[in-house]
Amino acid sequence: MNTPRQELEARVADAVHKLFSPGPPAPYVRPCLDSRHGDFQTNAALVYAKQTKADPGDLARKLAEAIDLKDVAEKPEIAGPGFLNFRLKPDYLAQEVARRWSDDRLGVSTVTLPETIVVDYSGPNIAKEMHVGHLRSTILGDALARIYCFLGHKVIADNHLGDWGTSFGMILLGYKREGNPEKLRLDPFGHLETIYRKIQEEAKADESVREAAKRELVLLQAGDAKNRELWEQFRKTSLDALDVIYQRLGVQFDYTLGESFYNNMLADVVADLLKRFIARESEGAVGIFSDGKLAPKDDPFLVSDGGAYRDNPLLVRKSDGGYNYATTDLATIRYRHEHFHAQRVIYVVDGRQQMHFRQLFEASRRWGYGDMKLEHVWFGTILGPDKKPMKTKEGDNIKLKALLAEAEERAGKIIAEKMSALQIRMEERADEDAAERRLDLSEHQRVALARVVGLGALKYADLAQNRNLDYVFSWEKLLAFDGNTAPYVQNAYVRIRAIFRKAGLDRAPKAPVNLVEPAELALGRKLLDFADSVFLAAEEYRPHYLCLYLFELATLFHKFYESCPVLSAPDNVRDSRLVLCDFTARTLHQGLNLLGIDVVEQM
Repeated sequence: MNTPRQELEARVADAVHKLFSPGPPAPYVRPCLDSRHGDFQTNAALVYAKQTKADPGDLARKLAEAIDLKDVAEKPEIAGPGFLNFRLKPDYLAQEVARRWSDDRLGVSTVTLPETIVVDYSGPNIAKEMHVGHLRSTILGDALARIYCFLGHKVIADNHLGDWGTSFGMILLGYKREGNPEKLRLDPFGHLETIYRKIQEEAKADESVREAAKRELVLLQAGDAKNRELWEQFRKTSLDALDVIYQRLGVQFDYTLGESFYNNMLADVVADLLKRFIARESEGAVGIFSDGKLAPKDDPFLVSDGGAYRDNPLLVRKSDGGYNYATTDLATIRYRHEHFHAQRVIYVVDGRQQMHFRQLFEASRRWGYGDMKLEHVWFGTILGPDKKPMKTKEGDNIKLKALLAEAEERAGKIIAEKMSALQIRMEERADEDAAERRLDLSEHQRVALARVVGLGALKYADLAQNRNLDYVFSWEKLLAFDGNTAPYVQNAYVRIRAIFRKAGLDRAPKAPVNLVEPAELALGRKLLDFADSVFLAAEEYRPHYLCLYLFELATLFHKFYESCPVLSAPDNVRDSRLVLCDFTARTLHQGLNLLGIDVVEQM
């Protein structure tokens, strides 16, 4: 099912190929930045004029005459040096609204060539509590996984846990000295972090403590029964605690394959890299160096140093014989290729790791896995009011559990205030709309509503940002019921459901759609853009495009609600507007669901 943009693009392409030989690349049709000039525009005439040194205005006139638009749009208008602007016909809009409203997928087609896509996200360390720094990876990865699944791809969500490495030597040493099984059961992260920090401080001052911790790690890596038993206990209690957070966020994984899963594969990875001359020994270590086939500025295994370039190898085995993250990551690539048959792997990891992934992807290509598309979807930092990474007053990372609890608590207070204000309106004005929206909530219902609003606001505030940018965290902004926020979008859905409750209906009756009023036309146009926004978010790994779409849709619905009566309109108008309302509600619901955000029927 073509979107209006795709339909226009196909018709422009057909005209271009008839007029111009050879024609320019596939004509690019995009939305007009200013709706006063039209709905869509193309620069096809400009592109061909540049190629042929012809007059772009003359080519635009010829193209305008050649495009068959009689059932889709008005005659295109020439603007500027050779743009063509298109305005969709009301009858076409109404027809497409009705067609997509009756479609379970709201007009969003599945992809023609589905892929097997691994989305690698969240990735906390066990024995350490998740903090605010894990929020972006977790909810961004979850949103992308949901979007790709909706588009028809086979998605494998993999939580690549940090559950192996040098820190466990210190934890094992500390736990053997003063571990408490009951404290581990009740507060695994708090107990293990306390132990780790204490041993870490002792190791800084006493080399013998550091050596003792190394010995514990060597025992673990060698399969010592006692250390293995303790490590498995730490891992299980940590995973149980992590699952509480993930369930609260509504995040699920298909696999939780931590670094430990790949440990037995690492020696073979290094041996194979050496055998193929991809890696070589240097100063007792093994690393992957530049092979000289890339320009120095594009080579991740070289780094500029005062105008000259020097080696910047990717180490895969340390001089002491130990392995590191790069070795594990290469083993993971091989496993995902051989066992998942992945065609694409998306790593949702912060921007500080860009060089690591550049090296990893180039090493993977040289190793023979170039047929698997690897993408680093990186993101910026959440900042506090001081424009520095968000911390507690004591300078520690804010625990994610505490952040989620505060979101729910603040949302609960706002809901209570709004309900109190609503009651006052009812008593003072006998406001019928307020009476219809009145909620007599039980304590359980209040808690559930606060969770939906609070966690939805927290997720949306993050996803609505361009992921490559840092952003300043603000409770007041993210919980506001106006502006580009989850409560604003959720409230549009609630308002629509109130209309249907008042009408005694669950869905709109099947009826002809007529778009006459400006607010109806604007809402209809926006509803037809849903598929484009979903595909754009998927293509660029940027859910903020979908957030912006939902915000604009909610805004247009609120304007429609204020200017176009629904239930009091004549029957034929009423039913047409109910279709618009129903289509809007389902689109908001589906769009928020793709972001991992819930809705409520009443607020």
